[in-house]
Amino acid sequence: MVQYKVCVGDPASKKTLKVELSEEQSAALRGKKIGDVVKGDVLGLEGYELEITGGSDNCGFPMRKDVEGTGRKRILAVKGIGLKKNPVKGRRIRKTVAGNTISLRTVQVNMKVKKPGKKPLFEEDKGKEAENAKPEGEGAASQEKQ
Repeated sequence: MVQYKVCVGDPASKKTLKVELSEEQSAALRGKKIGDVVKGDVLGLEGYELEITGGSDNCGFPMRKDVEGTGRKRILAVKGIGLKKNPVKGRRIRKTVAGNTISLRTVQVNMKVKKPGKKPLFEEDKGKEAENAKPEGEGAASQEKQ
């Protein structure tokens, strides 16, 4: 019934891994809060430790760490999650945000690598070699003349 889209950010490589969890795997994340540390085995990343940094619910409202619970709340906020830069100093804006606990309404969960495992998240890019290679196909002759 509930499947989570998990985005795992790797601070070392500055890349993000996107994983879609099945119902059984998503049950392990249910009830966790922002800031909790989770073992990477849930996502199939053996040896990794991941920290939950945020997410969003089924309507796109962002999860906020300082709002307790699983439901949505309308808060008066000056800065932070769910707000753009405030043009007037001290202006408070009422925004709807989701609570800090992963629930059935949660659709996306954001995480970052706290402790890396033995196997790297990303293989080395072979794209640089492909860019330097000569073009092939019908347009190859016209590209070489230029």
